[in-house]
Amino acid sequence: MLIEAMKLAFQAILRNALRSFLTMLGIVIGVGAVIAMVTIGNGTAAKVSADLEKLGTNLLFVRPGQFGPGRATADAKAFSLRDIDALRAQIQGLQAVAPVARQSATVIFGSESRTTTVTGTDNDYLIAQNWDLARGRPFAEGEIRSGRAACIIGETVRKELFGGSDALGRKIRVGNLSCEVVAVLARKGQSAFGTDQDDVVLMPIRAVQRRIAGNTDVSHINLSAEDGIETAKVQADVERLLRERRNITAGEDDDFTVRDMKQIMDTRTGTAKVLTGLLGAVAGVSLLVGGIGIMNIMLVSVTERTREIGIRLAIGAQESQVLLQFLVEAVVLSLLGGVIGILLGLGLAGLASAGMRLPYIVDPGIVLLAFLFSAAVGVVFGYFPARHAARLDPIEALRHE
Repeated sequence: MLIEAMKLAFQAILRNALRSFLTMLGIVIGVGAVIAMVTIGNGTAAKVSADLEKLGTNLLFVRPGQFGPGRATADAKAFSLRDIDALRAQIQGLQAVAPVARQSATVIFGSESRTTTVTGTDNDYLIAQNWDLARGRPFAEGEIRSGRAACIIGETVRKELFGGSDALGRKIRVGNLSCEVVAVLARKGQSAFGTDQDDVVLMPIRAVQRRIAGNTDVSHINLSAEDGIETAKVQADVERLLRERRNITAGEDDDFTVRDMKQIMDTRTGTAKVLTGLLGAVAGVSLLVGGIGIMNIMLVSVTERTREIGIRLAIGAQESQVLLQFLVEAVVLSLLGGVIGILLGLGLAGLASAGMRLPYIVDPGIVLLAFLFSAAVGVVFGYFPARHAARLDPIEALRHE
């Protein structure tokens, strides 16, 4: 009986092919949108995690001031190189302690120029940021101590200034300072925050402080914990030491912030998942709209086929058989829309992922859920028209014009 009902359902659908397609359109859009949104969201979350992991999951950021609603302190005292020495000497479990002083400057080579970020630091910066050198060498100890103008440039800067030629050993001008290029950083690409990580020039921090910034400030500190060391303990030790050095008494708020990369990763991925869920929920409304469309069209179909129903009931068809016929028709319509929507959603997600350079991560669970939900929409919204058809009076149905 079920097979016969399916044959009748396909015949009815094909009899009004255009109307059937328009009826399915709500389901197609709903299922396609849900799958596309969730797939793109999964790819975005994976890319964010991968980008943050490039920085190192055992990384801590320390900066002056407290930042957040109602507690911004932008005028907090900067760190100094003496703080860096104290952290290296007194905190156990640190793999790298990198001071950072940043300035925006124009770098020039020949007729080419580019405004970029100049980062004053030392070799610990490469360790903390998990950054390799594509060519060249790290800063020499003498360069770090004396503040000699040596430069390690990012790939974007190298490409803009030197094109296809070799940059090693060349002299570039950073602001008013002549600087020898001793290395080129390995390419990292765009960060999770949307900035070009390769658009950078690294210099010994003393050179930046004395000859570019004109002060001895350390704007922030990057710390890297050793493998196997719990970053929460390191964070607590760093906070304790800095409170002592900055003369913060008990009961006073810190005038600095220590952020754990794991916390940042959890926050970013959590936000991406929440947004994906919200977008999926909004797209899911289309499924309900599609279900209402199916119910309306099925009611119209029942009205159009009232005499047919009357004849079937008059010659002995049971109410359950009529109910099954129209219910199967609604479910078939919904399932066809679901299948088309799945293919459409996967295709759109693939195109979007390729265009935005995101990982293409298909969640089989959401595909199966969308398919089952489309079937459920057919059952729920098709039941009322099917029951209405099954309860028609045969005599009144036969009199219907």
